[in-house]
Amino acid sequence: MRAVWPLTAAAVACGLGIVPVEAQPARSVAALLQDQAVRAALDAARAAEPATIDEQVRFCEVPAPPFGEAARADLLRRAFADAGLRSVRVDRAGNVLGDLPGASDRPRLVVASHLDTVFPDDVDVTVKREGSTLFGPGIGDNCRGLAVLVAVARAMRQAGVRTPGSITFVANVGEEGLGDLRGVKALFNETMKGQIDRFISIDGTGLHVTHVAVGSHRYRVTFKGPGGHSYAAFGLANPVGALGRAVAKLSDLQVSSQPKTTFTVGRIGGGTSVNAIPAEAWMEVDMRSPDPAALAAFDAMFHRSVDAAVAEENQRWGRPRMITAVKELVGDRPAGSTPSRSPIVQTAQAVAAALGLVMTLGEGSTDANIPMALKIPAITIGGGGRGWNGHATTEAFETADSWQGTQNAILLTIALAQ
Repeated sequence: MRAVWPLTAAAVACGLGIVPVEAQPARSVAALLQDQAVRAALDAARAAEPATIDEQVRFCEVPAPPFGEAARADLLRRAFADAGLRSVRVDRAGNVLGDLPGASDRPRLVVASHLDTVFPDDVDVTVKREGSTLFGPGIGDNCRGLAVLVAVARAMRQAGVRTPGSITFVANVGEEGLGDLRGVKALFNETMKGQIDRFISIDGTGLHVTHVAVGSHRYRVTFKGPGGHSYAAFGLANPVGALGRAVAKLSDLQVSSQPKTTFTVGRIGGGTSVNAIPAEAWMEVDMRSPDPAALAAFDAMFHRSVDAAVAEENQRWGRPRMITAVKELVGDRPAGSTPSRSPIVQTAQAVAAALGLVMTLGEGSTDANIPMALKIPAITIGGGGRGWNGHATTEAFETADSWQGTQNAILLTIALAQ
């Protein structure tokens, strides 16, 4: 059996009783729960949760380091096909896409989950089980999201759910670290440009809605000088000295707590030997805020701090313009938000309430940053269960009641594809 909910006056007049989620989210969700196919999809997802967890482990044991997601992407490509999605394909960025057509092409909902992890390819990604808990790098972030993504598609197909609008499922690259959201940037700017009406990202664990996008700028700063022997060439200005001055200046900066603004020097390096004045040293800096103006203000302070550090190092040794600094922007995530009273957020809350779940609203830096900046209705949700030690090799995922996250994602997907 298939459930079809056309959004026409005639359909409502015929007694279907379904209204668009934009109009009355709670009423619409309550009506969906009375539909036999929707109930079948939810029941199937709960029954299949052990298989979803097994798939979560299977995905996780295929490495997906930054810029090296191809092997895991191929696994998701096959999973999409097995779930019955149509037109399964891989775009130029490496994103995997599959369609679940509705009665019409529009509205078009995209449900996405990122493929990549923060871990390099030499990290052991074997998953260990201890009772109901799984341990492994990336098991929650974001193998849980990927498993739920596939589970949503499979449950809807098996139950014969058909929505008025169409759905594209996406396993995307480049969410973590220096990936700089390249997967969703390609999705919105090239692969599906102008075709996306609503966007959900499934990222990590728990039950939550991220509707505020924390923006970030990331810089790699390379300090350069002539370099030389530590004794024979003593007196040359030192790139490491300039770097150290810059770190000290950044550490002394005061930032806003409302809106919250943060920064860190995450990595440093350089030099060739303990007995050599280095010719080059570098650092990577991350700065974040949900407020574009606050982010821009700190960005300006960062530039002034680096410039002042270079000038002071040169002045210290009496060698003007000997040390230079190249500031390269290596990450740019726009800040933004989807208002808490917007239809997509209200629908997410209505779905949670209908399922008897407690759903918190919050902020984060996710794939949804891009559509939020483009003013496309977008949120990120958790995949259920409970996770901890994210971005660490000791990452863990507790599977108890994780089916609630799967059901939440299914009902929200159906509700937003109207």
